Amino acid sequence: GIACVTPPQWEAFCELMERPEWTENPRLVAADERMKYRDTIHRDIIAWMAERTTTEVIEACALRRIPVSPVGDGTNFDTMEQMGARGLIEPGPAGMQQPRPPVRLHGVERMPIEPAPVRGSRGGRFLERAEAADPSAPDDRRPLAGLRILDMTAFWAGPMCTSVLAALGADVVKVEAGKRPDGMRFVNTMPIENFWEAGSIFHGANLGKRGITISLDTEEGRDLFRQLVAEADVVVENYSVRVLENFGLTPDKLQEINPRLVCVRMPSWGLDGPWRDRVGFAMTIEQCTGLAWISGYADRPLTVNVCDSVGALHTAFGVLLALEDRSRTGRGRLVEVPLVEPGLTIGAELIMEASRGRTIPREGNRGPLGAPQGCWPAADKTWVALCVETDAQWRALAKRILQDDGERSPAGWDDAAGRRAAVDEVEAWLGSWVEGRNAADVEAAALAAGVPAAVLRNAHDVIPHPQLDARGFFEDFTHPIAGEKHYPTLPWRSPWADSGWYACPPPTLGQHNADVLGALGLGQAELADLESRGIISSRLG
Repeated sequence: GIACVTPPQWEAFCELMERPEWTENPRLVAADERMKYRDTIHRDIIAWMAERTTTEVIEACALRRIPVSPVGDGTNFDTMEQMGARGLIEPGPAGMQQPRPPVRLHGVERMPIEPAPVRGSRGGRFLERAEAADPSAPDDRRPLAGLRILDMTAFWAGPMCTSVLAALGADVVKVEAGKRPDGMRFVNTMPIENFWEAGSIFHGANLGKRGITISLDTEEGRDLFRQLVAEADVVVENYSVRVLENFGLTPDKLQEINPRLVCVRMPSWGLDGPWRDRVGFAMTIEQCTGLAWISGYADRPLTVNVCDSVGALHTAFGVLLALEDRSRTGRGRLVEVPLVEPGLTIGAELIMEASRGRTIPREGNRGPLGAPQGCWPAADKTWVALCVETDAQWRALAKRILQDDGERSPAGWDDAAGRRAAVDEVEAWLGSWVEGRNAADVEAAALAAGVPAAVLRNAHDVIPHPQLDARGFFEDFTHPIAGEKHYPTLPWRSPWADSGWYACPPPTLGQHNADVLGALGLGQAELADLESRGIISSRLG
């Protein structure tokens, strides 16, 4: 699996493929434009790879810092040296192999994995809080109010983590550089002058933050950052491992400045091991951990996109653990959440089943419980998803199909085992009913029969949505460049978020330099001088 996300990665891959005409073609510079020619590009890549071994491709890509990974299917994790070197898979109490817990607080011994509780038992151990909540605190006070978080993250997993922490009340200061801003600013943008301020994914992952720019490749910039660290509670970063080392801003150095500082690192593959210095994105993590393997169709390219958001939430949880630990010990810790480890946790069934000698196949939308389960095209060219979970649901749905088409389901399909044995025929029979009706009518009929169903919608068509609107899932902000925007927020509710989760839209580049750096004692003249010399910036470059 290969994922060329940035222009330098694409250029390096073109060099590897010995295709200079790809590099020189302006239509192939941007990833969204390359998608228009993906069939031709994929054909050439497949032919090129067919002449090389997996090891040869991975070594060549890793040498050029192109994100790359072998594709895992659950049976081959023991051949991946990073897994063994870091002990990512271990024996579980049920006799199967399973991923280890994906969040690590350095200096804190992991609790052993305990057996799953027996039905009806309490199971597990419960930890008591060291102290009761302050009864005088106002009910609307958010749990992280008063905490300062320096956000050095980019792309999706890291920014989403810190945006969740902002929703919980933290003052999150996003730290970028004018010459090297968050790369997600350049994805899904708008055709406007300051296009880097209108990337939709950047907007979605950076709500509620203030934004500053500091050039960390200068000593003066690093000194400014150290001054911010002295007053901060948490630093979060998801650079490649060696970046902090090159800046001289490793956790031990930062905690010398501020012993109470919680340092959070989100490397793709971990802080040590033979893959330590490899570049990684969610796509390569999903390929490595088996998620891409299990989620697609057998005859189509591997694709899935969940590791960023899941890694973000695991890391936010790790921050809360470290803050709780600090309330007991008075000292900060290093929190390590490599993106690969939450990814392995999502795909745990692949590992556990493989340890029992069973390989889970690629079955598209089919699953181990629903029978049938999948997506079918309706008469109005819209697709609808259905999942029959029980035999009673199937009988109710088959009765409705009989009423509509006068066609009874064949014998032997009344139980799930019979339907699975004839899954192709079952799906074709159900599909013939769906294709004669509009998707909304199919959805209504299936729901009336007690069968989970939903019309498939492109994300552009989700809004307006009566259920999401009624629950206050969206919040409106006016962004200084992108204008009025309708933002999705967190999928749970809280009394202290009745008026909304977020305080502000995502920041423009360097928007809060004066506010944040001015609090260090810098006046307007000093800030202007720093900007003239490129130490800080409010524009690209």
